[in-house]
Parts: sequence; structure tokens; C-alpha cells
Amino acid sequence: QVKVVESGGGLVQAGGSLRLSCAASGVFLSIYDLAWYRQALGKQRELVALAPRRGSTDYADSVKGRFTISSDNGKGMVYLQMNSLKPEDTAVYYCVLRIRVDEYWGQGTQVTVSS
Repeated sequence: QVKVVESGGGLVQAGGSLRLSCAASGVFLSIYDLAWYRQALGKQRELVALAPRRGSTDYADSVKGRFTISSDNGKGMVYLQMNSLKPEDTAVYYCVLRIRVDEYWGQGTQVTVSS
């Protein structure tokens, strides 16, 4: 049974930082593509950061240079370090594990950035 649980969201002032964590259980994390998505109220879900099993990490243009995706395979953890946060980063953030056609999503964690 694959389980994905995000944590670390909250309220932060513009310019501040947050680190989101994603605990993945029931998987060997190293065989999955890892990603963070977000969805702001009234907007479409968007890909924020991608760490493919093979290849380089990639980021949405809006977060390049500010966000960093990382993982600790031994602990089954995926992280999203978010620096220099802006009000437009306000959204629910989701951790996603992907292998071939299967995807596993967490329930999301709310990030709110005040101006």
C-alpha cells in the first residue's frame, strides 16, 4: 500500500522560507520520478518541481532559483525548499510519485504567503 503524506505548510510573510516534506511509505523511492505540484484557488494545477529518476531536476519558470526539490531515499522523504516566497506562491502543494503510468498523490499541504 503506497502512502504519500505532505507536511510543513503554513502561513509565512513574503520573503520568508518554508520547507515542505513528503513522507512516502510502501515504496522504494529511488525507482520513482518525484514531483511537487501546486494549485491555487481558482487556478489550474501546475507542476512546480520535478526530479526524474533519470535526468536533471526541472522547475517552473516562476520558481527557478527560489525552490529546490530533494529527496532522502533511505528515509523515504521528498522535500521542497522554498525561499524568497511571494504572495503568488500561495497554493495547496502536492507531492507526487510517478512510475510508468501509475501516480501516487498526497492530500496536499496549504502554503499561504502574506504580503
